[in-house]
Amino acid sequence: MEDQHRHREESTGSTHPRHVFGFCPRCGSDGLCTSDGRPFVCGRCGFQYFINQAAAVAALIEDDQGRLLMTRRAREPKIGTLDLPGGFVDVGETAEHALIREVREELNLTITGFSYFGSFPNTYPYRGITYFTLDLAFVCTVDDLGTVRAGDDADACLFVPRHEIRPEEIGLDSIRAIVLQYLSSSGSCPW
Repeated sequence: MEDQHRHREESTGSTHPRHVFGFCPRCGSDGLCTSDGRPFVCGRCGFQYFINQAAAVAALIEDDQGRLLMTRRAREPKIGTLDLPGGFVDVGETAEHALIREVREELNLTITGFSYFGSFPNTYPYRGITYFTLDLAFVCTVDDLGTVRAGDDADACLFVPRHEIRPEEIGLDSIRAIVLQYLSSSGSCPW
């Protein structure tokens, strides 16, 4: 466990919260510190702040030819790289609702069914700080792919034949892991 934490911190470098957070949000002192990454503790007022993972969702959608629906990222991080449709779960929202909402916003598609595929931890560097996410992947069905169009965070959407998927073109580590596991499991749940 300690090795995983050290690896995550090394991979995020200077954007790791340990290097970005310097002041206590409660009392404003510069005594906010951590020895193992969590929690941050203020030496002055005792305030504790935990760095937890944010929930995100990713949709695995295939057309009737077995091609995987992927997007091109319209925004940082990793602008222009391949991605899966999805995004962050809003506060008070279920992962299932976020999945339906994100696919509608990004691709103008309505999900008619889905099954849980797995969870994948990720680091998400954004505007000078690294966020830690837990990406929940779902295998989804859509009755009508004729309405698909890129929108919101997607610059483009494309159906990629399985044999043409290039993992090095996928920008986010968790999405790459999801796609590789999906391809190796022929789309079924990995357990």
